[in-house]
Amino acid sequence: MAFAITQNCCNDASCLSVCPVNCIHPTPDEPDFGTTDLLYIDPRSCIDCGACADACPVDAITRVNRLTPEQQVYAELNADYYRDRPIDNAWGAPRFPLPTIGDVQLDRVAVIGTGPAACYAATAVLRQTNARVTFYERLSVPGGLARFGVAPDHLGTRRIGEHFRPLFAHPRVTVRTGVDVGVETSVDEIRAAHDAVIVAVGADRDRTLPWVDPEGAAPFSARTLVGWYTGHPGVAADAVDLRGVRRVVVIGNGNVALDAARILTANPESLVDTEIAPHALAALRNADVAEVIVLARRGPDHAAFTRPECQALVSRREVPVFVAGPGAAESAAALPFSASAAPLAGVPALDLADLGRPVGSAGSGRRIVFAFGVDPRGLETTDSGGVRLTARATDGSSVVVDADLVLQAAGYRGAPVPGLPFDEERGTVRNLDGRVTREDGSVVPRTYVVGWAKRGATGGIGDNKADAEATVDAVIADSVRTPAGSGSGRVRRRLPLLPVSRRS
Repeated sequence: MAFAITQNCCNDASCLSVCPVNCIHPTPDEPDFGTTDLLYIDPRSCIDCGACADACPVDAITRVNRLTPEQQVYAELNADYYRDRPIDNAWGAPRFPLPTIGDVQLDRVAVIGTGPAACYAATAVLRQTNARVTFYERLSVPGGLARFGVAPDHLGTRRIGEHFRPLFAHPRVTVRTGVDVGVETSVDEIRAAHDAVIVAVGADRDRTLPWVDPEGAAPFSARTLVGWYTGHPGVAADAVDLRGVRRVVVIGNGNVALDAARILTANPESLVDTEIAPHALAALRNADVAEVIVLARRGPDHAAFTRPECQALVSRREVPVFVAGPGAAESAAALPFSASAAPLAGVPALDLADLGRPVGSAGSGRRIVFAFGVDPRGLETTDSGGVRLTARATDGSSVVVDADLVLQAAGYRGAPVPGLPFDEERGTVRNLDGRVTREDGSVVPRTYVVGWAKRGATGGIGDNKADAEATVDAVIADSVRTPAGSGSGRVRRRLPLLPVSRRS
């Protein structure tokens, strides 16, 4: 009986290197690696050894005969990936260390940030060199996105934090928390005290919505909502007020939007044994959200969420899911089995006019509506204290929705880091393949970037692994010891310990 990879898959490919028959794909050297929602086990080649399940950092792999009824679809998804692919268990070309790996001059490496990209980068440095690594973290606790960006009910995905935790106690690692680079210290000071600096600050701003009037009503940030229910130290316990909130509209249809819809409509008692912030659990117990509308500008065939996230909502029988929008039901029904919005095939359809009607009475049940082909055009505050959103559907009709809360979940972008070149258009640290560059294209010495700060806010936790390892390859290639007499040696000064730092 074969194994199958399920919803929690983080895509970091830890399972690939332990599979004795190379039956997990796509691999990092295959074209579609990083483009699929999951990695997939070929049931035709799997020998049922279980090595991949032991290696998975998020418990996403299990035997097919142990899948729950809600998980049975993943046996089909794994098999479906190989439906039109021939059996190919050939290994890719092996990778060897640089011939000059013994000449690498890396004694001290700084990593700014402690999220997944930072952890993958530090792991690669520790594995390939004898360098000491110092993390600089703005918050009072490490973890970044793995700790404060994953929904509390995604217990499997949150286990990635346990996977990284031993790294912070590694004998060659120092963690300095409460250090806001650019305020308590500068990138220049950190660079002067280290052989290399790796920036992994993520993306902590919302994308700008062109139709929002800077002087008028603005949507509430889903990023703040996520921080609120995960207990982010920078988000106050009273940052979200759900009193009197019956209808919520979410602008955007990525995984963050679906997380918000799921948490806001969940039975609070189902969250008790999760890592939800106590203040959020108390607020949800006293809330009475009846409807969450997820707005998508395009149709189901262009859905931004992943199939596993959509499947999780549809499988939750206590909260019905509906679709609305021009041709949305027909489009969802015509999607291939592996498509992101395929789980919406067959769910009940609503007319867009239904979105403008008052929500049901208190206690009448909850629902989630996916409204496709609806492009927001404006937002204004109503006399009753709510928010009125106007939009235009792809068939030219106008849509008006009165809501109590409008959330923006249309993507993140990075913020400038003092002392580093910033690409405003992309919202990233300016770089070329991980090497930080100035506007004129010249390289900033010994300064590198990984993760969302490098490539933009795309991809999940595991996608940062290959990205970080590619940057560390550049760090190592740039750190080969120069032959004696070349005159290019450098002297580093040690950065004084800051009173806000600690060892962990």
